[in-house]
Amino acid sequence: MSAAPLGLRLQGRCFSGLIQVAGVHDAAEALLLAEEGVDAVGIPLRLPVHREDLSEAEAAAVFAALPASVAGVCITYLDDPDEIAALCRFLAVRAVQLHGPVPPSALARLRGLAPGLFVIKSLVVRGEGRAADAVEALAALRDAAAPFVDAFITDTHDPATGADGATGRTHDWAVSRVLAAGSPRPLILAGGLNPANVRRAIAAARPAGVDAHTGLEGPDGRKDAALVRRFVAEARAGFAALAATPSHPDVAP
Repeated sequence: MSAAPLGLRLQGRCFSGLIQVAGVHDAAEALLLAEEGVDAVGIPLRLPVHREDLSEAEAAAVFAALPASVAGVCITYLDDPDEIAALCRFLAVRAVQLHGPVPPSALARLRGLAPGLFVIKSLVVRGEGRAADAVEALAALRDAAAPFVDAFITDTHDPATGADGATGRTHDWAVSRVLAAGSPRPLILAGGLNPANVRRAIAAARPAGVDAHTGLEGPDGRKDAALVRRFVAEARAGFAALAATPSHPDVAP
């Protein structure tokens, strides 16, 4: 992949092989990710379930410390376009990942407020019900949001906590595969990814990128350099294999 920042690299709304890692506590941890070859660092803020790892002022300082080759991504559950745009301006980031129930009308307003902001919208896969029903509902959400976003990310719902991400739980990768195959925007795969499963996940879902959070952490909750290094190597190998094989989606909503 090019070493250009995310906002520049993805101006054409087309990318492949993106590796994003979410959740850091300070600049040293973020720089560790950069040194191990991660493309984007996400920091979750304004969360309804999990507690933030650092303040917004601290997050802004971490983003400012990232090298130009690594994108900073604000991850948030905010659903108000004015608040989202204001937060991203404060953080001085050019990419935001929205996990809240942001309707297309609000996404359109956000596009007007911050036309240069790279917007990633979550498609949260829930374990209950039939996979076909999950695909149909999420495909409808994807198609309605597509004109106003630059990428999607599939993640996993945890019914025990109510969290829609950072759960450590995988979902049915066949759902993500169908969503990716029919998506007019690149799709990033998240949810329980780690060095041991990311290559299989890429082969199964055929995404444009992957995202990991808790699967790269040591007992202290901080990112483990060895786990990150293995994850990046396995993901790069998975994307290389993906590029060498044709796509044969089973279902296309």
